[in-house]
Amino acid sequence: MVKNEITAQNLRSAFGGESQAYQRYIVWGKKAEKDGFPKVGLLFKAIAYAEQIHAGNHFEAHSNLEGDFLVAAGAGFGLGPTSENLEGAIAGENFESFQMYPSYHLVAEDQDEKDAARSFHYALEAEKIHSKLFSEAREAVEAGNDYKLEYVSICEVCGHTVKDGTPDKCPICGAPKEKFKEFRE
Repeated sequence: MVKNEITAQNLRSAFGGESQAYQRYIVWGKKAEKDGFPKVGLLFKAIAYAEQIHAGNHFEAHSNLEGDFLVAAGAGFGLGPTSENLEGAIAGENFESFQMYPSYHLVAEDQDEKDAARSFHYALEAEKIHSKLFSEAREAVEAGNDYKLEYVSICEVCGHTVKDGTPDKCPICGAPKEKFKEFRE
């Protein structure tokens, strides 16, 4: 139950941002496939799923508030070549990793909003990995190659993202291996 309006606003903003990232990554993934980079398309699709998990966690942490709200959330727009779309994804993930989620998490902890703090922490840790994976993919694409990738595993509890492996236990939330969804071509 969210008691503080600042944390509630942050949850709504994060929900909006993650929902938009999900949609953007689905579109950019299809573009990557069209551009001849199916593994980059797979990466976008898998990370879109992680963003969907984050949005759901934020929505659930906001559970006691009902009604319509204006949701302010930053959203990148544009559909360009895959390398440019990856650059946009990296910029968004870095903003969330270094600015948005650290401050949202700090406020939620200060306000003793445990569910919100947990949701922000889960997203923060995943976004760091997303930035790294998108950066690796961009390097490959800029060299004219597809991203080397067999599959991506996403924790269905927190959105933790793993390239070419599935841990026995999620290092972020402790969920068992069975709670990971694998994305393959």
